Amino acid sequence: MEKSELDDMVKGWFVGPFEPTLYKTEQFECAAKFYKKGEREGKHYHKIATEFTLIASGSVRMNDQEYGEGAIIKILPGEATDFEALTDVKTFVVKIPAVLGDKYGC
Repeated sequence: MEKSELDDMVKGWFVGPFEPTLYKTEQFECAAKFYKKGEREGKHYHKIATEFTLIASGSVRMNDQEYGEGAIIKILPGEATDFEALTDVKTFVVKIPAVLGDKYGC
């Protein structure tokens, strides 16, 4: 058994082609991300990866649509989205495949 700390990972990404990581792979990326109410991510898209975002707690706005606890949002390659935390939020994110640099602003 091996213990690590999420705070030591790159922006919550703990599986993927990062340093440090718990499991180095280019097959997928996995993150636990925490946002305070009002925090935002600008509109962006991925050319290669499909992204799955699970709202574990709280509520968010993505592309002018509100999502709450339990929602799982699938974002396909080329599909742009933004992100706003409407409350304090916990998310879990998986991207398939793992491609460093596959994030493009709009």
